[in-house]
Order: sequence, then structure tokens, then C-alpha cells
Amino acid sequence: MNCTNTAKSLGEESTAEDVLAGVDLAGKRILITGVSAGLGVETARAAASHGAAVVGTARDLAKAAVALAPHQHLNIEVVECDLASLASVRCCADQLHASGDRFDVVIANAGVMNCPFGRTVDGFETQFGTNHLGHFVLVNRIAPLIADGGRVVMLSSSAHRSCDVNLDDPGFDNTPYDPFLAYGRSKTANILFAVELNRRLARRGICATALHPGGIQTELLRHTSPELLQQMAAWSATQADGSEGRPATVKSVEQGAATTVWAAFVAPAATVGGRFCENCQVVEMTPAGNRGVRPYALDPKRAEALWTLSEKMVGEHF
Repeated sequence: MNCTNTAKSLGEESTAEDVLAGVDLAGKRILITGVSAGLGVETARAAASHGAAVVGTARDLAKAAVALAPHQHLNIEVVECDLASLASVRCCADQLHASGDRFDVVIANAGVMNCPFGRTVDGFETQFGTNHLGHFVLVNRIAPLIADGGRVVMLSSSAHRSCDVNLDDPGFDNTPYDPFLAYGRSKTANILFAVELNRRLARRGICATALHPGGIQTELLRHTSPELLQQMAAWSATQADGSEGRPATVKSVEQGAATTVWAAFVAPAATVGGRFCENCQVVEMTPAGNRGVRPYALDPKRAEALWTLSEKMVGEHF
């Protein structure tokens, strides 16, 4: 799927349509989680409008129907899946297996951010359980449906730079809960999952990658207070030496979906596999500051350890 778009330079201001200009996705089948709002809707629309058959998942099917109504001519299919319930995740996977159809790309887009402390149906801290463990089970259960040479794209965040995963206390049982710290842990987990998945599926030519879509005003911020939003903006502008730099650019939803479709359909697989992307490019490791990807997020040993812990937590071996 290395149909590289060379028509124009791609970067921070590119939209999904800029990325997919001249790209024909006819014959491709795509799964996208979280198609009831924001980036999920735009990613589904962009892929479907370029010829792909798109299947989306949503916790609330009625809400997804309303969100996708302007694009009903694109025939985007929606399957129920609540990532905060492993029973729902497993039911969704069973439904997808029942059809037997292959997927060329799986995009793990859904998520929650900065929630008050809570637990999923299965007792996991909400953000780690939803953003990481829900996707961990779903992607692994449908891995046999991913076509050889296919791709898995995990939506992470620049928030991964706030902290590594805590393998000893993933549920904040012994440490004070902080909503942004919990979000950062879950987003680091998304990257580490992609790293290990990329290694495990390499024999089938499947690549897995993770990315930061950018700062976007979407429904994802519904739990973020104005004060926390201000703190996040200041944090994102802090450079490696501790000085204040340029605040992160706020992107439109159309711009926010650009890196996702670039990593899924345009970038060479060998370039993005096991890496972290932002602004339609692979970024380098940086130990501090507001740029790049943290070394701990790409650490293969941490990735393997998280996989082992995740299997233990969900009670399944993949």
C-alpha cells in the first residue's frame, strides 16, 4: 500500500484530502474505531470517499448514525463496540470474524482523555482500560483478519511525553490519580503496543505504527477544564532546555486526520513500522522537550513487558 503522494509537500497544515490527493483506495477494506465524532468521522469519510470500504465501531450506534448522516452515500458500516467493556470488545471481534472479510488497515482511533478517576466494566482504570486494553484485545482478536501486508495504526498523543507506563501500578492503586498523567500513560501504552505488534506481525508483512494527530478541539476534550487546558498548552510549549517555546498549533479536524491517513495509506511501510509519526512524517527520539518521541515509548523491552502485563490483565494469551 505504498502509494506515496508526491504531488506536494506534506506537513503540519496538511489535511486528509491533501494527503490522499490522487490516491485510489478502491478494493481496500478499513476498520476504524470511534466513528461517532471528530477524527473518527473525518478519517472514515476520507477513506470512503477515496474508494475504500469502511467499517467503523462506536459505543453508541445512534450517535454514530447522526455523526455519519452527512456521509451516508459512502455506505460506512458501523458495528457496536464499547472499549471500556471487554465483553463488548469480544462480541465486536466475533461479529467481524463472522463476516470473514479481511481488513487491509485497522485504525485504532477511539479514546477518552483526562477523565475523573473511574474504572471500566472490568475494573481497569478508565483511560488505561479504554485507550489501551480495549484496543489490545480487539486488535489481537481480529489479527487473523488483517491481510498480509496490511497495517495497524494506533492514535497516540504528544501527551505520551508526560510519562512512561507504570507496569507496577497501572491502575493507580498505590499512587495518587492525576487525569493527565493517566492519559499520558495510556498514550505511551498505545505506542508500545504498536512497537511489539509490529515485531510480532512482521512475518506476515504487517506493519504497526503510532502517531500524534495534533492538538484538535474535539469532543475528546469534554473532561478537560479550562485550567487544565491552559496547563497543557504551557506544557506543550516547554522546550528541552526548560525555556518557553512556540505553543502547539491548534489543528482543524481535517488537518488532524492527515497523519492518520498518511501512515495508513501513503507512507512506505518500512518507514513507519514500529515508529512514531507526527505532521505526516516519522519523528526522532528526544529525551525532553516538546518535540519528537520519548525513548521509553519505543523501547522494545518495555513493549514486550507491557504486552505480558496486558495479557495477564485481560486474561488472554495472544
